[in-house]
Amino acid sequence: MKVLFVKDLRGQGKKGDIKDVKDGYAENYLIKNGYAEKLTEQNYQNYLVNRKMENDLNEEKRKEATEIAHSLEKVELIFKVKTGKMDKVFGSVTAKQIKEDLDKLGIVVDKKQIDVKEGLSTLGYHNVKVELYKDIYGVIKVKLEK
Repeated sequence: MKVLFVKDLRGQGKKGDIKDVKDGYAENYLIKNGYAEKLTEQNYQNYLVNRKMENDLNEEKRKEATEIAHSLEKVELIFKVKTGKMDKVFGSVTAKQIKEDLDKLGIVVDKKQIDVKEGLSTLGYHNVKVELYKDIYGVIKVKLEK
């Protein structure tokens, strides 16, 4: 029986693959658990239409992410921090604080997209990477001063 995979299944097929499998395996496992559908002309046409819509949506998101990346290059955030002896910073600036400042500027990103591992804890300029889409990154300049 020929089946069209609607979900990825490790070792068997990826979404959109067409494979010829045994009837019992197809009906009792793949179709029953929602990994595949029996291949018909209608199912295949629906898949092609959905794939085109997904590609268009992905392209739209990529353009939007690129525009945001260009706007992030112009952003410089300044944080006033408390320091101790020899200009040692108390605490650190976190992704949450950076997100809040970006929200005030009208740039909406999720704090999980901001790449700050342990927080910024030294005075001066820091380049912070923001993952906007799968392979599109923006860079923000963050300055910590007394």
